[in-house]
Amino acid sequence: MENTVEEIKVWFRFIPREEWMPMDTEGLWAAKVGPDTASVRNAPFFQDGVAEGDVVRFRTDSDGIHWAVGRVGSSGSCTIRVVPVPTGPLGRSAAAVHQHFSPFGIGGEVFSAEFPMVALTAPAGSDFTGIKALLVRGQEEGWWHYEMGCATADWWSA
Repeated sequence: MENTVEEIKVWFRFIPREEWMPMDTEGLWAAKVGPDTASVRNAPFFQDGVAEGDVVRFRTDSDGIHWAVGRVGSSGSCTIRVVPVPTGPLGRSAAAVHQHFSPFGIGGEVFSAEFPMVALTAPAGSDFTGIKALLVRGQEEGWWHYEMGCATADWWSA
């Protein structure tokens, strides 16, 4: 008997940041793991405090939209957002960002060609020390700006 996973989109509400994109919601793909819980399947570009693989609780509204109400399980993964500096040595190349992080075996997604923000997922057990060193080096050398969207105790202690 084949076991199928129900894929849904779980929406998150947040307060837009000043001088940032004027968004107050983000939808993330997720796999249902219970009647009101789902495991996040992609890296968030805007929502803080959640990473790919985390389990979130949701409520479904009268329109059938699943709204996140909290994180109930951590995957141990971290979300890192990287924006290449357009005038830097990488230009606006999201592919170049991916290339720098590929030796760590981490991947991610690109927001858009116009705004090539890369949302990376660093799974539990990744070389957090090496990833952090590369992030700092890239920022110091003008390759990119970065921020942590979700970090674990293991990340902060590395």
